[in-house]
Amino acid sequence: MPRRRFRNWRRGDYKPRPTHDDVRNLAGALQADLKSFVKFEGQHRWARISTRKARLVTDLIQGHDIDSAISMLRFSKKRAAVFVKQVLNTAIAAAEEADADVTRLVVVESRADEGPTIKRFQPKDRGRAHQILKRTSHILVAVEEQ
Repeated sequence: MPRRRFRNWRRGDYKPRPTHDDVRNLAGALQADLKSFVKFEGQHRWARISTRKARLVTDLIQGHDIDSAISMLRFSKKRAAVFVKQVLNTAIAAAEEADADVTRLVVVESRADEGPTIKRFQPKDRGRAHQILKRTSHILVAVEEQ
């Protein structure tokens, strides 16, 4: 792995983003299993739900294994649970594709960031208009093999 990529990777900056071969070479150099320091992510960008409502659900599943996280999301009455469950299933599919042991997966990161706000106007009396803010979120869930 070129020196700059490795330095940026250690710092958490993925520009230039390391390739799969770079990460595999790093795992070989450290004599570690590739799956031991790779996290599998799923994300839903521009989800039409406010960040405040989505964070209630993302905070609920953080740190849990995927079986309990899926059951929490299945029985949650929150609308955001549907979005978060889709993102969690995407992360699990990414882990399965990389031949990770699905029974040992744990949710290590689960967050909802604020997306762009869509602005609309509601006509009111006397020629006035009130602004309506339709908020969006970027939902990210990352799982890791423990």
